[in-house]
Amino acid sequence: MDDQGDKLPHVVILGGGFGGLYAARSLRDAPVRVTVVDRRNHHLFQPLLYQVATATLSPGEIASPIRGLLSRESTVLLAEVTGVDVAGKRVLLGDGELSYDYLVVATGATHSYFGHDEWAKYALGLKTIDDALEIRRRVLLAFEMAEREPDPVRRRELLTFVIIGAGPTGVEMAGSLAEISRHTLARDFHNIDPSQARILLLEGVARVLPIYPEPLSEKARRALEKLGVEVRTDTRVTHIDGTGVFIGEEHLPTRNIIWAAGVAASPVARSLGAELDRAGRVQVSPELTLPGHPEVFVIGDLAHFVQDGAPIPGVAPAAIQQGKHAARNIRRHLEGKALEPFHYWDRGTYAVIGRGKAVGVAFRRFASSGFSAWLAWLGIHILFLIGFRSKLAVLLDWAYSFIAFKRSARLITGPLPELVRPERVGESPLKARPGAAGSTRDAAAG
Repeated sequence: MDDQGDKLPHVVILGGGFGGLYAARSLRDAPVRVTVVDRRNHHLFQPLLYQVATATLSPGEIASPIRGLLSRESTVLLAEVTGVDVAGKRVLLGDGELSYDYLVVATGATHSYFGHDEWAKYALGLKTIDDALEIRRRVLLAFEMAEREPDPVRRRELLTFVIIGAGPTGVEMAGSLAEISRHTLARDFHNIDPSQARILLLEGVARVLPIYPEPLSEKARRALEKLGVEVRTDTRVTHIDGTGVFIGEEHLPTRNIIWAAGVAASPVARSLGAELDRAGRVQVSPELTLPGHPEVFVIGDLAHFVQDGAPIPGVAPAAIQQGKHAARNIRRHLEGKALEPFHYWDRGTYAVIGRGKAVGVAFRRFASSGFSAWLAWLGIHILFLIGFRSKLAVLLDWAYSFIAFKRSARLITGPLPELVRPERVGESPLKARPGAAGSTRDAAAG
């Protein structure tokens, strides 16, 4: 950068999610230097991660390189943020530091196991592409291993899927897994019947989708049960280990556990020296700044911002609006103007349950369900995807999945478990499932 550029105020943005990305874009023509720092090189559309986990979409359809999304006026650094020295106006990195004049902290959230971090080994959360690919691997391998398993008890464990948490992510995962087993894989195996897979959705409070109006929660529950999902509310998980899930004295034997029950703010929040809420989010000012530090903005899932008596939701539209607002207030501060308070415009939230089924609320007052809500959900998600190629690819994959009941990304990656290694082929031959496609052929071959 030239000497003139070096003299411009330096804006450092931590996180390349929706909040950070839109803050950087909104400062594109401002008289500042912008540096975006993220530990990954891509921007991720998290609301569709579950579709990667359930083999509908490929990772490249919901993620784009950050460098390709920002203009050359923005510097992009691949680095791990370890903390912030607010007094010294420094960002501490794993391999150095950055000084700033303005800071936008948008490092997001991670999984929360409510003090039981040892459960993470058995119950996978869904926050990154790596998480989604590992869930996809485990789900598809469960069916493959069940096909080779001669023990009916162990086969039942392999075909039992437990999702903990019935918020939008849990509901969407449960519905998608039900559709995989009942439709996508129904005719693909000879020794098992995938449609008999047991899918349980556990929720600690009285209803699924508790942030939605009660009538929509009930419609969502009925839709899930129609798909074959066992929904249990007022159910508290007390222990998780390699054998399954414990609910008090009840034991659910399973090798497939997905965690969708809680999130916690990024650990970066603790280094800011501000008051935090129970989830570790920063209690921000009405202007989205760190109290006492008008040069530090905290946005997205890291910010605890109350409007109309309730915290605004941790969704992409809120992060986008906050990112734009932080950039606007940086411009105002440069011009010597007072910062403006933030106001979230809630256009609505939707949760998809299955093929052509969803529930949602638009503008906080218009509730919808069924196919119309599904169409609204589809349109909103296409709108917020970054890049024409991503939108076209996702639209085509959705159309293919909707019409043909197929999943186009059913690839198993990573090492094979012991049971399905090629050298074990021929051991413990299984009898074909009566009535299954190919069972007569297989019996004759035996």
